[in-house]
Amino acid sequence: MSATDNGNVSYIKSENGVATISFYHPAQNSLPAALLNELTAAIIKAGENTDIKVIILKSGGDRTFCAGASFDELVQIKDKEAGALFFSGFANVINACRKSSKIIIARVQGKAVGGGVGLAAAADYCLATQFASIKLSELAIGIGPFVISPAVTRKVGLSAFSQLTIRATDFQTAKWAMDKGLYNEVYDDIAALDAAIDILADKLASYHPDALKGLKQILWEGTDDWDTLLNQRAAVSGELVLSAFTQQTLQAFLSGNR
Repeated sequence: MSATDNGNVSYIKSENGVATISFYHPAQNSLPAALLNELTAAIIKAGENTDIKVIILKSGGDRTFCAGASFDELVQIKDKEAGALFFSGFANVINACRKSSKIIIARVQGKAVGGGVGLAAAADYCLATQFASIKLSELAIGIGPFVISPAVTRKVGLSAFSQLTIRATDFQTAKWAMDKGLYNEVYDDIAALDAAIDILADKLASYHPDALKGLKQILWEGTDDWDTLLNQRAAVSGELVLSAFTQQTLQAFLSGNR
């Protein structure tokens, strides 16, 4: 397999202090454990770099922002420890975003499913296109959005989170996501999205870094327990994925029967 077949994470720093972190996987930007680890490391690296003032989080391609967890890896999980370790990958990315001292802007160019919704929610500000519908499909495959639920609920509220979770097979529109607070701005197409992100990132990069750091702390007040909470949730998901129901459902999805 080539590096592209395995997916990749890239990190680019501009002269004005904007770091762009991009992830890509050919399976609709789904995230296997290796890419989750690389993404976490890139976010931490940008956060620790004193020359960086703003982080842009994006994915490759022009259709799907992120399809969530890698189904190929989910069906390979054989014990609770391996399951908890896999789902802790999403926990680590969310916590890296939360603990970073830098403002993180998410660029959501297309559909976000499951963990992809969690990534959008973990950003401090989120811009999307009108094609960026969202879905939490976890119940439909026998698990739940337990790891990402604190981040998503923090943005959209419990009622909207309940709708997303219970309507597990239904996409909600980008307008719905903006009305509920997940997206801050929605644009007609990728060109308009990218132009808006460039303007916003450049403007933020011109502000006092200590002011941005202070704002970041305010935005994430009350989440100090998330290191423990999200890993506990990862253990729950890791156990559920071992069930016969979930394994059969995942196999059906992979074979195209669902």
